[in-house]
Parts: sequence; structure tokens; C-alpha cells
Amino acid sequence: MKQKIKAGIVGGAGYTGGEMIRLLLHHPEVELVFVHSRSHAGCPLHQVHTDLLGDTEMHFTHELDKAIDVLLLCLGHGESKLFLEAHQFPPELRIIDLSQDFRINGKMSDRDFVYGLPEWQREVIREARSIANPGCFATAIQLGLLPLARFGSLPHVHTTGITGSTGAGQSLQTTTHHSWRSHNVNAYKTHTHQHLNEIGKVLDVAGKISFVPWRGDFTRGIFITSYMACDLDIVAARALYKEYYKTHPFTHVSDSMINVKQVVNTNKTFLFLEKEGNNLIVHSALDNLLKGASGQAVQNLNLMFGLDETSGLKLKSIVF
Repeated sequence: MKQKIKAGIVGGAGYTGGEMIRLLLHHPEVELVFVHSRSHAGCPLHQVHTDLLGDTEMHFTHELDKAIDVLLLCLGHGESKLFLEAHQFPPELRIIDLSQDFRINGKMSDRDFVYGLPEWQREVIREARSIANPGCFATAIQLGLLPLARFGSLPHVHTTGITGSTGAGQSLQTTTHHSWRSHNVNAYKTHTHQHLNEIGKVLDVAGKISFVPWRGDFTRGIFITSYMACDLDIVAARALYKEYYKTHPFTHVSDSMINVKQVVNTNKTFLFLEKEGNNLIVHSALDNLLKGASGQAVQNLNLMFGLDETSGLKLKSIVF
């Protein structure tokens, strides 16, 4: 019988940690060995993630079992680096970090973190020992622009994007209160969002993307609209995108307008292109907790261990 990949999760009490637990518990090739949490050690997983009742009797732990094959870090930004500095792991252990700690500067002692966007560098990820998982906004924007970036240099890009409240994490903030978020929309971090740095690194468009993010009145999902001057007509542009993504199982170009509900609860990204005058408009939609976080991490895990890229990720959208 084929031995399963042994996985451990650090930071399992938050939104991305919860999604990671759900995915790995049902992954056919993975055995979830432990879920580490400082604040919930000793507590059943289903007491924090209540939908897991009946799926597992595992408890959160403060112990680290180092006899694993892969460690997934679902910690807050700045905490992953501190955690790895405080704990020694064998060099052969594979690590996937979901924070932003290693997305720009991917070097730490004897580890080089590879930027984990499969549609950009799938073959590099296959050989990697350490992965820096991309940000949610960064993933949605980059997947909307990658084919054009590979086709030629990108002109100045204007982008707007709206995200659900889970993108802010589980810690309570003024802008995540239901009473504030309900029936409300606002812009934030105009032209200064932290994901611009990694987007610039991947697409080589530093200083050429003007990004206005929005907080939306919903819990999960991201919808992006980017537009830029482009000489390609709409037929050629759609052909370019479909050709680029034809071997990538999770990114699909639609012939009709897309919406967030099509992709929520899946690891998919949907794209739709329009042309108005000389402007090409690219819409992209994904689930910020899956393709924008934990789902993409599992996709990277699959690639690192030579599994089918879609293993454990054939998920159905809620649609309605």
C-alpha cells in the first residue's frame, strides 16, 4: 500500500488554517498528522471549526511532530519567519508558507522560497523544497495579466478589486464588524496595497499598476477588473489567453461575463475579456481562501510531491 504524505499545520485556528484542515482531511494522498495552535491547544478541531463535527476527532496541539514530509504555515504576516527562526526542522522537510514573509525576499538561512504561482512557474515549483504562497489579490490580478506579460511588455495597468471580509483574517477589526460591513463598501490602501510588490516582481511591472482595492459586503471571494491599452483585437486576445491557460486545470477563460459565486468554494479562477476602443478589460474572479490561499497551497503541495495537480481539489461551487 502506498504511504501517504504526512503533513502538519501550524496556525490552524484561523480562516486559512481551517480551509487547510478541510482540504487535507479529505485529500486522498495526505495524512494530516497534527494541527498546531498556541491559543487552542487541547481543544477539538470541530470546536473551533464547527463544520468539522463528524469529520475528525483530532485536537489542536502545542507539540510539533517533526516526522512529517511537509509543513504548512498558516500564520499571520511576520509570524512565519519568527516561527522558523525559533524551531529547527530537517533540511529535507518541505515547507509551504501562506504569509507574505518570503514572497519578496525568499531567502532564509539554508532555504530558498520559490514563489508558488503554478500558472507562472509550475516546473520550478515541482523541484522546490520551500514555497512562498502568493497573496489573494496578487493571484487574481496576476492571472488576469500573465498572458499579456508573456506576450510582450505590459503598458500601465489600472486595476480595481473587491474582496470579502475573510480576506482580513479572523482577528476582529472595525472594518470586519458585521454592523460595519453589512450594506457597505469602501476603498482602502489606494495604490499602496502590499500585494503590489509581489505583482511587480512576477510581472516586471513595478510602478505600472494603479490598484484600488475595495472591501465588499460578503464573506469570501475576489472580483478584479484590470484594463490597459492593447493593440490586440478581442478575438486575438481571447485566443492568447485560452492558449496560455490550456494546460492549467484551475484557470479558465469564459466566453460570457463571470461572477464570484461561480468560483466560491473552488480552487478555480475564471477570466472574461472585453475590448472597448483601444482598451482591453480583463475580469478575474476567485475564492480568496482557496485559490487565493489554502487551495493554491495544496496545489503547490501536489506539484512538489509529483501528484496530480488537482488531487484533493475537485471542489464544487456553491453557485446559489
